[in-house]
Amino acid sequence: MSYSYQHKIKTADEAVRVIQSGNRIIIQGSAATPLVLTEALGKRAGELLNVEIICISLHGDLKLIFEEYPKSFYFNALFVSANLRQVVNDERGDYVPVFLSEISKLFKHNYLPVDVVLLHCSPPDKNGFCSLGVSVDIIKSAALTGKYIIAQINKKMPRTHGDSFIHVDDINVLVEVDQDLPEVSYSSQINDSDKIIAGNCASLIDDKATLQMGIGNIPDAVLKELLGHKDLGIHTEMFSDGILDLIDKGVITNKFKKKHRDKIVSSFAIGSRKLYDFIDDNPMFEFLESEYVNSSDVISKNPKVVALNSAIQIDLTGQVCSDSIGTYQYSGVGGQMDFMRGAALSEKGKPIIAMPSITSKGESKICPFLHQGAGVVTTRAHVHYVITEYGITNLFGKNLKQRAYALIDIAHPDHREMLDKAAFERFGSKII
Repeated sequence: MSYSYQHKIKTADEAVRVIQSGNRIIIQGSAATPLVLTEALGKRAGELLNVEIICISLHGDLKLIFEEYPKSFYFNALFVSANLRQVVNDERGDYVPVFLSEISKLFKHNYLPVDVVLLHCSPPDKNGFCSLGVSVDIIKSAALTGKYIIAQINKKMPRTHGDSFIHVDDINVLVEVDQDLPEVSYSSQINDSDKIIAGNCASLIDDKATLQMGIGNIPDAVLKELLGHKDLGIHTEMFSDGILDLIDKGVITNKFKKKHRDKIVSSFAIGSRKLYDFIDDNPMFEFLESEYVNSSDVISKNPKVVALNSAIQIDLTGQVCSDSIGTYQYSGVGGQMDFMRGAALSEKGKPIIAMPSITSKGESKICPFLHQGAGVVTTRAHVHYVITEYGITNLFGKNLKQRAYALIDIAHPDHREMLDKAAFERFGSKII
């Protein structure tokens, strides 16, 4: 039996008329950023004041950032994507430090009550259920608690399984669109340094391991190094195209996971159209809320969890900054600590920080001290493996002096003398 929803359909301009000055709205993120709705909202910039926008990573041209209307929209970001860095670091926005696993609590427990939710969904099925597609993450909780829901309905949005469903009865307005999803690819950007780092990482990954890795040059390079592995599983906050070849070659089977055996578990995805088509209506994938996917307790239930994360800087004691460059907010806490801790608690688990030894400007990413104002995302007590193109070290169980000299050993050779001097001034001789 078909489910009627035609009476809820409006244009985007009509749909966003409900948003008023002083409202708090949340925008679905990643590849599900509802760009038709954000463009319509942007047209109202001159008439709106102090509309607070809650979001994690957004993609595409939002058409919500106006120098001539600096007080129309205020971005209160829970994670900072590239298109929001400018506004979050000036007076038009700010950043909320929060673990991805705990963001849902902000909505459920009324820390951030939401007036309007902007979604990007698949069309309703015959029973009236829309899918949140490639972005379930925090938006499902927001949709369950938000006062008013506007959904951009797109036939190009994959219909995903898991916690992704929302009934059309719970949506106030539908806006029909036909729009390609944002696509990203990092494979062509992998350089020689990335390949060496990837090889080092792959050497720590055992058969039957459960993997968490994000998107970027190094995660994609690592996945390319795993074609000789067997029976890998995936439990990750997000993924991209890198998993497709491993599924095709039978490397990813998920057979030895204890939680969600035979399933790839994630909360969002972004990649190519090929990836979106593969995900569409594929029961191999379960898209679940970040509150669950990123729970360290849930993560730790799987065996041999390998959590692969990156860093902007790491100091000689092992403190990891991965969300800011000094006081400049670059990204966010995200799920790094959720998975670093979950992997550490997993049987034979391995939490990994993998990064190039130097920045694009040739500065050492292993530093005597973090830059003034830098945020510590992963504490030195949580750091285990650190990997660069110059090797692997495991800081677990090492004292401060041992950590310093272990990190110097995998630093870029051009900076080791400087680091050695700093370590000697702080800790004394290398003889321990």
